[in-house]
Amino acid sequence: MLSRNALQPARVLANASGRRCASSFSAPIKKTALNAFHRANGGYMVEFAGWEMPLRYEGGDKSKVAGSPVAEHHQVRKSSGLFDVGHMVQSTFAGPGALAFLSHLLPASLSNLPVPGTEAHRPFGSTLSVLLNEEGGILDDCMITRWGEDSFYLVTNAGRADVDIPWITKHVEAWNAEKSDKVEFKILDSAALVALQGPQSHVALQRLLPKDVSIQKILTFGQSLHLPIHALSSSATVHIARGGYTGEDGFEISVPNAQAEDFANILLDQEEVKLAGLAARDSLRLEAGLCLYGHDLDESIGVGEAGLAWVVGKDRRTPGAFIGSERTLAELKKGGTTRKRVGLVVEKGAPAREGALIFASEDNTAAPIGRITSGLPSPTVGQNIAMGYIETANGLNKKGSRVFVEVRKKMREAEVAAMPFIKPGYYRGE
Repeated sequence: MLSRNALQPARVLANASGRRCASSFSAPIKKTALNAFHRANGGYMVEFAGWEMPLRYEGGDKSKVAGSPVAEHHQVRKSSGLFDVGHMVQSTFAGPGALAFLSHLLPASLSNLPVPGTEAHRPFGSTLSVLLNEEGGILDDCMITRWGEDSFYLVTNAGRADVDIPWITKHVEAWNAEKSDKVEFKILDSAALVALQGPQSHVALQRLLPKDVSIQKILTFGQSLHLPIHALSSSATVHIARGGYTGEDGFEISVPNAQAEDFANILLDQEEVKLAGLAARDSLRLEAGLCLYGHDLDESIGVGEAGLAWVVGKDRRTPGAFIGSERTLAELKKGGTTRKRVGLVVEKGAPAREGALIFASEDNTAAPIGRITSGLPSPTVGQNIAMGYIETANGLNKKGSRVFVEVRKKMREAEVAAMPFIKPGYYRGE
């Protein structure tokens, strides 16, 4: 979940290289609570979405550094990788109007998320969703969690903060001016966010939890809890959500800024865990068929075009139920779109990168039928993979269709493929 504002750095991700942060940037570069931690561990820092972030790790304690973006990628697929995602925006909504307001703002079935009970270790329910503009274009993708009857936690993209926050604030103010059931919107700028991703992540995390808590028994994909970490001072409580952006089992953990570095070091001390940067995060998410905002999603794209029908709850498919519903519901009907997001496997050679045009035949003088939005050589699959949009009129958006992509002025054959490109490792229970 990254932004168009970071277009150049995001292109850099696939090449595992980047532009060092420098004092010459016109706008102040923001730093996460783990900035010093990254530098101490050899992080190659670049500007990304207005933040100074580690693209990869190239020094420090070699036992904690995989050695390259590809090695970091394999570390996550095989064991566990630790990412800093503290540039993401965490916020909360509370008050008697929170559920109704968020149901107006988002197309997700929030009323169906379970309300946590009073018993210990009963998890919260989460769901992926989207913020839509009035015309049904995607403003951002997001994760929403129900913390209580009238309490919700939202995570949105850093690079969309200058759009999302004013948009949400405007609608909160309008809601409170008209409704008796008020809602309070707050940004959690006192909390860091890290992602522990990979099939051995639960093993590493389990060692840090109270002995009476079994992470495998109490949390499955899409659930979260507040739990104490006794190794932190005052046994600080953190928010642990099972999920992530890599296609693997894992956790996104919100921790107070003041204790973020201690927590990251404790995680890194676990034998299963090594550091991973933005380059590996990009290749992992593309293999998992997950969108990158500003590339695979933007305000011109609708939910149906993006193949995200599942973010619209079955009980939400009534005109006017949420902002942007008219276009959204129209796109969900059969034949409701003129283009669709697809996966592609491109023949050997140079990979198809963002912006490459897609054609129905080898004749590149004809009108293109689509465009690549993300692409790279897949470390796991061992092939050139890509994601893009193809017109639906001739049916070439369907799985198995043969198309051509113009790469460095050469036409390369590609096959429309199902996504994800790898078998996801999400934990659904024992």
